Amino acid sequence: MLKLNLRAAVPAALTVAALLALPVAGALRAQGAAAQPAATANIVETAVAAGQFKTLAAALQAADLVTTLSGTGPFTVFAPTDAAFGKLPEGTVAGLLKDKPKLTAILTYHVVPGIITAQDLKARADANGYVTLKTVQGSNLRIHLAGSMVHVGDKNANVTAADVRASNGIIHVIDTVVLPAM
Repeated sequence: MLKLNLRAAVPAALTVAALLALPVAGALRAQGAAAQPAATANIVETAVAAGQFKTLAAALQAADLVTTLSGTGPFTVFAPTDAAFGKLPEGTVAGLLKDKPKLTAILTYHVVPGIITAQDLKARADANGYVTLKTVQGSNLRIHLAGSMVHVGDKNANVTAADVRASNGIIHVIDTVVLPAM
């Protein structure tokens, strides 16, 4: 797996965010979103503070998306962890960091405009547990709710923590990078 120097990859101002606490939402639960206090850190700061999104933070920097995801939003981000990026074939992350258009397409496929909580997903699901969301990238992202499991992108990724609040949106942590049709 590619080792990234977070201090070099993310602007120094964002490293201050590491002092902020990350509220962990735990397993997907419908009532969780309303119970959390308002967040003061934006999506990028919240991800940096968590410590498990170094590759995502570096990718956002390489794709010039830090400013956008630090902006007013609101956004829902299905955020792959460092371990999720580690599942990609060797050399993939390094190659993507050099291919800005492809990297941008993949990253924006993980972002949906607006705030979509676990409760919202549950409310929007059809009789078979499916929800289709339009991503910032422009493609549809299919979500499947199956009991206590939430699968993202044709069941490739699982939500491992939901409803992590940020000042400009919400994060759902996923265990696999989801890829749009390209």
